[in-house]
Formats: sequence, structure tokens, C-alpha cells
Amino acid sequence: MTTHLLKGPTVSNTENNNLNEVTVSGISRRLFLTKGIAAAGSIFVALQTCDLSALASSSKKVKLDAALLKTKYGFKGKIFTTKDDNFDMACVGGIWNRRRPSNRRPQMVAQVLDEDDVVAVVKYAKANKVKVAIRGGGHNWCSPSVRNSGIMLDLTNMNQVISIDADKKRAVLQPIISNRQAQEELNKVGLSYPTGHCPQVKLSGYFLSGGMSWNQGTWGHGYEALEAIEMVTAEGKKITASATENQDYFWAARGSGPGFFAVCTRYHLKCFPLPKAITASVYYYPYEEIEKIAEWLGPLASQLPSSIELSLFAVQAPDDIADQCKDSNGKVALVTATMFADNDDNAKYELQALDSCPLLAKAIKKSIAEPSTFPQLFDASGGLWPEGLRAKVDACFFDAPLSEVFKVNKEHFLNANPKTVYMFAVFTGKHIPEPPSDACFSMHAKLYGGPWTMWEKAEDDAKELEWHDTCMKNMASLVKGHYISESDTVAHPEYLETAISKSNMEKLEAMRAKYDPDGVFFNFREGLS
Repeated sequence: MTTHLLKGPTVSNTENNNLNEVTVSGISRRLFLTKGIAAAGSIFVALQTCDLSALASSSKKVKLDAALLKTKYGFKGKIFTTKDDNFDMACVGGIWNRRRPSNRRPQMVAQVLDEDDVVAVVKYAKANKVKVAIRGGGHNWCSPSVRNSGIMLDLTNMNQVISIDADKKRAVLQPIISNRQAQEELNKVGLSYPTGHCPQVKLSGYFLSGGMSWNQGTWGHGYEALEAIEMVTAEGKKITASATENQDYFWAARGSGPGFFAVCTRYHLKCFPLPKAITASVYYYPYEEIEKIAEWLGPLASQLPSSIELSLFAVQAPDDIADQCKDSNGKVALVTATMFADNDDNAKYELQALDSCPLLAKAIKKSIAEPSTFPQLFDASGGLWPEGLRAKVDACFFDAPLSEVFKVNKEHFLNANPKTVYMFAVFTGKHIPEPPSDACFSMHAKLYGGPWTMWEKAEDDAKELEWHDTCMKNMASLVKGHYISESDTVAHPEYLETAISKSNMEKLEAMRAKYDPDGVFFNFREGLS
């Protein structure tokens, strides 16, 4: 048996013994006085969405005692409170989206070092009737980890590969490993897993949300590769959840996203042999032809093997072909097809179908059946979703024809910011598999995508947000559902109703009432106003 054990570095910690007065409900006296009627209105909304018994204690106040968290509960990591100069950075500094929330802050940030620190924070919060929000990788576009009041439990330091068993094709990883890092370690021993597309996304939010993966048609969603999850419950107990133990937790963890009622600390992953041939074809077409390309590409998808990942993008043309796209304000249609195969010949044969495009002669630029690797796929994806930008994102599921989702925004996208991406993955194969019944994740459709609206300057926020909202209105009648961690469920809590099926949401909330009856963890809606 070949087993690789990796241990993380020792992390020093700085003590912080500040006290802060907060309200249990997540609405502080200071917030109420400054927000006035608006805060009162949020309480009225809470009456519609929260347990009344929990709200009844909203007038009670407790003190968050950082010293007590360390001395009585044995917390070893760093603690930040509002009295610290670097408190704001601890709250939002790690958030991917530079359009960070300005109206939400916790009362304390606890950066844990290990599972025992997680236990300490949860037990402290439960004893003091303070709510906990969990910070994973900070990549969720609407930042639900930032709540008003309570404690932010920051997992940033839990970023190690615990073990890889190459013979058994198994791995154990902590939650704050990125897609790129996980693949790099697994690829070294000839293994892979159904990874997310963006290289910087961490496993925590990716798995909890379901995991829209590379090679999804063959390997399934990311969560389907999980065999067990170690976690800390609302009681502060360490448990392992799987198909045979603590099944309710296992069901809820795979698809509930930021609404989960425990803290995941280790993922036990079933791995796959690294594909012998990863092969990619890329075609750039004139933007004005994008609707016709969609009319051809949509029906073609069902004729392709499920091991091909197929997408159509509306994007800003790269520099080397920008001069040929001036008539469309620099916009271009981009077709990508990536196949995960056993050999190059098979991949090249299957990818030939992309040359059947009736507009092939109009292609501005193309690269056909070129060998690729996961690092190269991550580089290409990272180039489309670069760091350091402000963003608003709504990724949705559709059963509408591909041509329709491009038709409704064809003219509108001409005025999109050059950084913005309008993309749709077209699921290939004869049948779109139904989600398994043993997981909270419940979204499936023929298409997945939408607008990733991105820009650079804060002064452009109003303009870009208006463009995004118009884009969403244009395609509203076509949307079947939303992806829970790539949709703005903070500004649009109604999106939750189509991110998880009604029956699964009812089941999830029943489990929350059973396993977190005191409301230790923020639910989907609390503390966001």
C-alpha cells in the first residue's frame, strides 16, 4: 500500500482578550439605533422565517469574552474583536469578491488551528447563546459567511492534505485546500477527483454546495465522490458522517451550502485514475453568429459522449483577435470542448464532431484536439475569472434551448463590461442523470450558467449592478433553478426556493430543528440585514 502523509506547519497565535457586548439574535443595540425602522423591519421579516422561541431572547445581551474562550475552552488560534485595528481585515480580507459587504460584521472572528479549536468555539457559542457563521474559502460571491453579530468561525488554517492512499484510491483532506492544490497532490500519484473549475475555490464550499465539476458526466458532481465527512455538531461533538453512520448529517452536508448546521473539518474522498488523455478544442466565432452557433450546439450535445465537457461563452475577445471583433464592441463567441479519455486517438475522434459546425469557415481562431492537463485547465479557467475584481454572479439551471438563453441577452451583452462572462455549460450524453436521493443537492438540467458580471472600480457599482439585473430579468422566464453558492441569495433570498427542491428544503429544516434546536449556527437568512 502506498500512503502519503502530509503534515502542516505550526502556526503561531496572538492572544486577544477584548470584551464585546452583543445581542443573541444578531441585532445589536448599536445596529438598531443606527438602522432605526429598517432594523425593526428586518425583525418583522425574521418573524416570517425564524423560530419564534429563538427570537424571544433577542433582547438579552451577553458578553463575548476572548480570554474565557482561551482559558476555559482551550482555544489556541487567533481571536479578533471590534476593538482590534485589523478586525475588518479579519472579517472581509479573505473574501474573493472585492465588492465586500459593508453593512454586516460579526462581533468576533475566531481563526481556528484544528478540530479542537472548532469544538471550543461551538461549545462557547452554545453556552453563551451566540450564533456561529462559518468562513470557508471566502469565494462565495455574496459572502454569506459575514453575518451581523455572533462569531465568525474561520477555517483558513485548516488547509492540509492529511493522507493519500494511491492503492486504495482514497484521500483525506482538510476543508481549505483549493481545487488546484488538491489536484496537484493527487496527480502526483496518478489520481484525480471531480474538481471544480476555478483553481482558487476551496473544497469546503465546493463540496457543501454540490460541486459542479470537471468531467461531471463521467465522475459525477463533487459531492458524489465523498465517502465520509468529519464534522463538529451544534453540541460541540466530533462525528463522522457517511452512508452508514450519521446519515442525516451526510445527506444535509452534500448540497445545503451555507445553510448547513455543523462544521465540516475533513473530507474523505474517493478518487479516480488520472485520465490518460485530457484533450481540448477551442473555437472563436464572430459574436453576431452566437445565436446560430447555439442552435447547432444545443442539439449536438446529446450526440456527444458524456465524457466531453461542452460550453458556449460570450466574452471579450482576446488581444490577438480584438481587431476582428470591433464591430461587436470587442465581443466574441467562444466554444470549448474538453474530453477526458483513455487515449488521444479516442479523444480526437470524438471531438471531430465540433468541426461539423455550419459556420466553421467563419471561425476567427481555433485550436483542435490539443493535449491538456489539469494545471492548464485551471490556468484557462482562472483567466476567465481573474482575481481582484468586483462581481455579482447568478449561476442558474435551464431546460430551455441553448439558443434561447443567448437570444434574450444577445444585444444586452454588447454593452457588458469587458471583464464580464456570459457562459453556459451544455451537458452532453443521451440522458441528464437525476440527482441521487441520498443528498440535499437537487438541481439538474440541460444547461448550467448565466452572467458572471465583473468589473474593477467601486464607482461603477451602480451601473454594473443595473446591467446584471437587466440580464437576469431578460432570462427570468427560462430559469429552472439556481446554484446555491454561485447565486446572490443575500440580495435575493427567494433564489433559495429554486436552489433546493421544496421537499429537500423541508427535510433540511426539519433536520436543523432536530440537530441544532438552539440555533447555534446561522440559518440561510439570519444576520444578513
